[in-house]
Amino acid sequence: MIDPHAPAPPGTPPPWRAPARIPVRQATGRFLVLAGVFVCAACGLVYELELVALASYLIGDSVTQASVVLSVMVFAMGIGSLVAKRLRRHAAAAFGAVEATLALVGGGSAMALYAVFAWTGDWGGLCADGPRWLLVAFSLAIGLLIGAEIPLLMELIQRIRRQDAGGAVADLFAADYVGALVGGLAFPFLLLPFLGQLTGALLTGAVNVVAGGVLVLGLFRRDLTCRARRLLLVANLVVLGLLAGAAAHVDDFERAARQAVYGGEVRVAVHTGVQEVVLTGDADGRPLHLFLNGRLRISGHDERRYHQALVRPAMKGPHARVLILGGGDGMAAREVLRHPGVRRVDVVELDAELLRLADRDPALSTLNGRVYDDPRVRVTTADAFRWLREAPAATYDVVISDLPDPGGTASSKLYSQEFYGLASRALDDGGRLAVHAGQAAARPRAFWTVDTTIRAAGLRTSPYSASGVPDAGHESASDWGFVLAAPEFPPPVRPDWPAPTPRITGLPASTLMHPRY
Repeated sequence: MIDPHAPAPPGTPPPWRAPARIPVRQATGRFLVLAGVFVCAACGLVYELELVALASYLIGDSVTQASVVLSVMVFAMGIGSLVAKRLRRHAAAAFGAVEATLALVGGGSAMALYAVFAWTGDWGGLCADGPRWLLVAFSLAIGLLIGAEIPLLMELIQRIRRQDAGGAVADLFAADYVGALVGGLAFPFLLLPFLGQLTGALLTGAVNVVAGGVLVLGLFRRDLTCRARRLLLVANLVVLGLLAGAAAHVDDFERAARQAVYGGEVRVAVHTGVQEVVLTGDADGRPLHLFLNGRLRISGHDERRYHQALVRPAMKGPHARVLILGGGDGMAAREVLRHPGVRRVDVVELDAELLRLADRDPALSTLNGRVYDDPRVRVTTADAFRWLREAPAATYDVVISDLPDPGGTASSKLYSQEFYGLASRALDDGGRLAVHAGQAAARPRAFWTVDTTIRAAGLRTSPYSASGVPDAGHESASDWGFVLAAPEFPPPVRPDWPAPTPRITGLPASTLMHPRY
C-alpha cells in the first residue's frame, strides 16, 4: 500500500509542474506560447521607446534620458526575473496578472507623464536639476513587469512539453528578440507618425492585455480555478475598458494639456516629423507666441529685440549674400532684408511644416513681413550640418546661426567645432558669423563653451548679450546670448549689447565626439 504522505522519490517534479492540460496539440500550444512571447516583447520595447521619446521631448538631452530609462529598466528586469521565481507555482495566473498590470502601467505611462508635466510643470518640481523620479518610477515598474515575463513563460512552455533547458531558452529568446525588433521598428515608423505618442502607447497596452488574456484564459484555463478565471477576465476587461476610454478622449486630453502648458488659447498645434509646433495668441490684444517642443521660441512681445541683436552686428560690412541656418519662422530674414544692398538670402531649415506656417499662417506671416514672398529669399529644407558640408566655399558675406539653444543632444552637433569650421569655410573674405548661443546669464557655462568652440574653429569672437522685457506671460525678461565671429577681428558690438561677465576660461571646445553642453 502506497502512503500518500510519503515524500516523492528524488527527481520527481512537484505537482504544479505536471504537464498542462491544454485544448490543442503540444506543437500548437508551444507555437502559441512563443507567439505570446513575440507580442509581449514587441509591446515591452514600445513602452521603453515611448518613455525615452517622451522624456527627451519634455525634458531634453536625449542621451541622458535614454540612459536613465534603459539602465533603470534593465536593472528592474533582473529584479523582476528574481521575483518571478516565487510565482512559478502559479505561473498561468501570475502571467495573466503581470500582463494586465503591464498593459495598464505601460499603456497609460505616456498620458500620466504628460499630465503631470502639463498641470504641475517640470515633473511636479521633483528634483528639477537631477533625475526625474517620476520617469524613473515608471521605468522601474515597467522593467519589473517585463522581467517577470520570461521566467513565467519558461515555466508554461516547459509544462506543455519538457525539453532541455538550453533548447527552451533558445526558443524563448529567439521569439523575444524578433518581437523586440518588430516593436522597435513599429514605434518610429508606424505608431509615432500615424497615431502619436499617447494613442500609440494606449494601443500597445490594449494589444498587450489581449495577448496575455487570450494566452492564459484560452490555452491554460484549466490551470486556473473558477474564481481565478473570473478575476482575471474581469481585470482584463477593466484594463481594456480604461485604455479604450482613454483613447476615445485623447484628443480632449491633449487640448486640455496644451491649454495648461501654453496658457491662453492654442490656435495651431501640429506634430511635424521634426517637432511639435504650437502657435498661441494674436487675438484680443495678446501677442503671438511660437512654441517648439514645448519651449517658447518666438514671443511677439519682444522678438524684434532678439532678432535685431542677432542680425544687426553681423550686417556691418559687405552683406549682399546672407545664409540663415534655422530661422524657419522668417524673423531673422525679415531683419536681414531691412538692410540695403542685400541681393540673396538663403534659409536652411529642417522643418518643412514650420516653413509652411511661416509662409501661410496670417499672424506669423504678418509678423515676419511676408519674407517668403520676396524673390531674394530662397528656402531649402535640409539639416544645416549636412547642407554646409556640401556648400561651396567662400559663398556668403554673412552667416547667421538661428538655432535652438545648445544643450539638447540633437542640437549639439550644430554647436560643435566641426560645424563652425564648415560655417567659416562658407564665408567669403571679410565675412561674419553670428551665432545664437543660448542663455548667457542662466547658463553661462554653455554660453562660454560656444565662444570657446568658435575660437577653436579658427575664428575671432565678440560675445555679447541682450534681454527682452517681461510681459504678462513671463515672470522675468528673456535672456539671450550671442557670439559675433570672423576670420579677422569682428566689428564692434553696440554698447547696449554688453559682453556677459564674468568670462569662464579653461573650457574645452565641443566636438562631435565630445559634446560639452
